[in-house]
Amino acid sequence: MATFLYKLGRLSFRRRHFVALIWVALLTLAGVGAASAPAAGNSSFSIPGTEAQKAFDLLEQRFPGTSADGATARVVFKAPSGEKMTDPGNKATVQDTVKELSNGSEVVRVTDPYQAKAVSKDGTIAYAQVSYKVSGMELDDAAKDALKDSAQDARKAGLTVEIGGDALQAVPHTGSSEIIGIAVAAVVLVITFGSLVAAGLPLLTALIGVGIGVSAITGLASALDLGTTTSTLAMMIGLAVGIDYALFIVSRYRAELAEGREREEAAGRAVGTAGSAVVFAGLTVVIALVGLSVVNIPMLTKMGVAAAGTVAIAVLIALTMIPALLGYAGRKVKPMGEKGKLLGRAKPQGEKAEPVKPNLGTRWASFVVRRPIAVLLLGVIGLGAAAVPATSLELGLPDDGSQPTSTTQRRAYDLLSEGFGPGFNGPLMVVVDAKGSDDPKAVFTETGDEIKGLKDVVTVTPPQPNKAGDTATITVIPGSKPSSVTTENLVHGIRDAGADIKADTDANVLVTGSTAMNIDVSQKLNDALVPYLVLVVGLAFLLLIVVFRSILVPLKAALGFLLSVMAALGAVVAVFQWGWLSGLMGVEQTGPVMSMMPIFMVGVVFGLAMDYEVFLVTRMREAYVHGEKPAQAVVTGFRHGARVVTAAAVIMMAVFAGFIGSSESMVKMIGFGLAIAVFFDAFVVRMAIVPAVLALLGRKAWWLPRWLDRALPNVDVEGEGLRDASGDDDGDRELVRV
Repeated sequence: MATFLYKLGRLSFRRRHFVALIWVALLTLAGVGAASAPAAGNSSFSIPGTEAQKAFDLLEQRFPGTSADGATARVVFKAPSGEKMTDPGNKATVQDTVKELSNGSEVVRVTDPYQAKAVSKDGTIAYAQVSYKVSGMELDDAAKDALKDSAQDARKAGLTVEIGGDALQAVPHTGSSEIIGIAVAAVVLVITFGSLVAAGLPLLTALIGVGIGVSAITGLASALDLGTTTSTLAMMIGLAVGIDYALFIVSRYRAELAEGREREEAAGRAVGTAGSAVVFAGLTVVIALVGLSVVNIPMLTKMGVAAAGTVAIAVLIALTMIPALLGYAGRKVKPMGEKGKLLGRAKPQGEKAEPVKPNLGTRWASFVVRRPIAVLLLGVIGLGAAAVPATSLELGLPDDGSQPTSTTQRRAYDLLSEGFGPGFNGPLMVVVDAKGSDDPKAVFTETGDEIKGLKDVVTVTPPQPNKAGDTATITVIPGSKPSSVTTENLVHGIRDAGADIKADTDANVLVTGSTAMNIDVSQKLNDALVPYLVLVVGLAFLLLIVVFRSILVPLKAALGFLLSVMAALGAVVAVFQWGWLSGLMGVEQTGPVMSMMPIFMVGVVFGLAMDYEVFLVTRMREAYVHGEKPAQAVVTGFRHGARVVTAAAVIMMAVFAGFIGSSESMVKMIGFGLAIAVFFDAFVVRMAIVPAVLALLGRKAWWLPRWLDRALPNVDVEGEGLRDASGDDDGDRELVRV
């Protein structure tokens, strides 16, 4: 592979006009496609295989036209101090609002608070429920604006009006987080390279890659039902890895120049060596993202595949466009010395370089090699301590109660809790399918009576049968808030009671609603975590065996990753569940950790962690293969790679940390979790634990059974084959395969 990539790098450098034209054409084509494609609405949302989804599907069949899984909005009214909602003036205002709400084209029905008895006992709070034909993610902006305008009209009449439910569900906006991340990346790149031109190349290529990827997603959004969250994840991951991959190759190019090589030769060698690391690092990210499909949540699968496509584009751009741009830059990209200082000229090959003071990476690696046990114990104990809070991890999906108090959804949630009790914010819908029963009405009544006898049940409405009389819905109001463990236990209790009813009457009892759906999604994600870990870590383990031709190095990489992820989860629990440093992070409401967080963190962080592992350890492997002793190879790897890996990690942390400023607790949690995970993995695992373990293992680190060595393909990541290839001056010769 090194020889193939070496020739590809030289070809791209020499034929830079052609390469640049191809990428500009692709960017233009993707942009035109995105601009001309039909506007896509928000992605539809379904969770195949869950009981809540089965209930929604059954309701669509037995109660046609009711849009059981459509969005709902609760418009909550509160009377001014000293007044009641039953006063004539307030009542007239509410009824006018209900009439206004009914005019929407996507509205199925609106309940009148006075007819539905939706007025609190003290008469101060009432609510109207609006049901829509489509889900909250598919509801168009016009319908949301009409909802807000109706509430504003009621406010002008003197009432306090807030809107809850999922009708106002929107894609979280993080403001200028992407711009902040790019700005920090630019500063880090300038400091790393000491050159505006060299620093600008990774930024330019990353933006082109993200532009192609996001434009392609936008163009295909309508046809493939892709939501805006898909492009958001692709942009975040694509930008981070695009900068990193280009950074790796530009850094290696400048190191090759410092060795006295001609620019075309240096570009070829940079792509042949660092490019090999980029290919395999990119493969690990792609595996981790595509592996999200095992969860069997369509939206998550689409997000993973789209982001993986953007990563693949970033790899191709790094391998071809970077050497092409290096050809355009010419002497503006200068050689790099041991400390990253610019050299006036490259020394002729074979001429000895002047002695230079060891850089920080060299000094740190030398220290670790001298005291590996102390560094290893300190790193493992530190990460273990950070992971302790993860033992108290509670998972759930956010509801309006986790929103900031400044939002109308949170204020509506609090008003409903005040007027009707906390469980009123998470009603459960029980669907009784008695089609195969002899006496459906008796089954409906029996089911309602069974539910009334369960703990934490406040209200059970009478069964509402369909026209055929074979299916009925029962609304259950819990006594606890939707995200509580008590409510989750109630859902399981109803389902257990339903199993007994099925045994006696052959009727199916299903529990659905947003609260039950959240519980089912959390359970589905929990169940998928172990298979996902086995798949992703297992495939990456096999891939790293091929890269490093070692058993222990990939094993160490996987174990180190698990340490960093557990420590990061511990930090997330401490901040978002326990409330430590919550004020500093802007966390207004503590509660369960988002159930998607562990599997999402595993997928994204694993791919990014392997970037650092591959780039850092391949330099060590390269030095070892070329004759250095194991301990010295560790130091050599750090001398060439520590600065670049540090810069890459800081850039990645900056991109993710920008999301901590979001007003959405979910986005804030993702940003914090990914940023702290990159910190733990890059600076504790890769920079401390990895060299300590390799120093302790010595030559055993690179041991591979002979039979396996013969069976594995030789991908030549360390570039041994380049010694022969470098003598070939014909850069246009047909690319060869290794």
